[in-house]
Amino acid sequence: MSTATVTTKGQITIPAAVRDALHVATGDRVEFVEIEPGRYEFIAATRSVKALKGMFGKPRKRLSIEDMNAAIAIRGAAAK
Repeated sequence: MSTATVTTKGQITIPAAVRDALHVATGDRVEFVEIEPGRYEFIAATRSVKALKGMFGKPRKRLSIEDMNAAIAIRGAAAK
C-alpha cells in the first residue's frame, strides 16, 4: 500500500508506483470523486477531449448556429 503526507499547504506527493500505474505525469490533471461520505476515488483525468468523439452517435438532424442560438433564446426566456 502506498501512502503520502499532506504538507502545510495541503499538497501531497503521489508515490511513483501510483503515478506509474495511472500513467500520470507532470502537468496532468487528476480528479477526486466522492463515492460515499468520507470516501474518495483518485482518478487520472488524462484522456483527451478527442476521445469523446462519436460517444453519442450521429445527430438525427443537422442544425445551424442560428438554429441553436434561437433554441437557446427560447429556453432561456421560458426559464425566467
